[in-house]
Amino acid sequence: MKEKIKLKIGEFSKLNQITVKTLRYYEEIGLLIPSEIDDWSGYRYYNVDQMQRMNQIIYLKSLGFSLEEIKTMFDHQCYTPTTEMISEKIKKCRLDMNALKKREIELKSLHKQLKNKTNMENFTIKSLPAVIVASHRQIISSYQELFNLCPNVLGPEMARLGCECVEPGYCFTIDHNKEYREADIDIEYCEAVVAQKQDSELIQFKELPIVEQALCFQHYGPYQKFPESWAKIYAFLEENGYQIIDFPRFCYIDGIWNKEDENEWLTEIQVPIKK
Repeated sequence: MKEKIKLKIGEFSKLNQITVKTLRYYEEIGLLIPSEIDDWSGYRYYNVDQMQRMNQIIYLKSLGFSLEEIKTMFDHQCYTPTTEMISEKIKKCRLDMNALKKREIELKSLHKQLKNKTNMENFTIKSLPAVIVASHRQIISSYQELFNLCPNVLGPEMARLGCECVEPGYCFTIDHNKEYREADIDIEYCEAVVAQKQDSELIQFKELPIVEQALCFQHYGPYQKFPESWAKIYAFLEENGYQIIDFPRFCYIDGIWNKEDENEWLTEIQVPIKK
């Protein structure tokens, strides 16, 4: 009868490129128990068959199976996953890839923001001239509704009324809500025009007085990131002793209408202020 090869834990560790600490943990959880433990010395020995078991553990881990899942398989004398288990791992891979793709996009956006930090965090205090605006105030279901309302409803109505927009163009929204709302949003759309026309059910004309001082901040990126810009704006206001005296204006310069990448959207937030 051939003598069985016995491998000390250090040898087994080296051959399988697994740390002794990991092997001891596998023993602790019952995943890979030494074939023999010397009662007197406490030395642990592994046999050749356990090398194959170790290789299978390494392989299954590389496929994304947890130690708990691997142990359950081994406890049921099953050393390869079922097709159902593999399908679940494929599904998880797809979810992980989508999450990593989103993370990549976010990291690229952050990288771009940091490269353009000087421009992005450039606060400007300027006056906003008096303007005549074509105004429409409405309760909308969501901010997404603006993407249809402005070009497809208000635009044609302004054209019907014979409106001539100023050059360069100046349009903005004013959020009249006193708190954040996901629906039933009270918002006013204003676009600067050369002269007043006859009011209609959709459009009312009015003259907005000069704003002596407005803190202007250029927000790059999607609108759901406005809170990040507001944090910077309020820090500036606090540091420099300014107070907000009227509703901020959101002046949309670049957006979904001319930029496919939402990270390239540009909104100037104009905040009327005083010392």
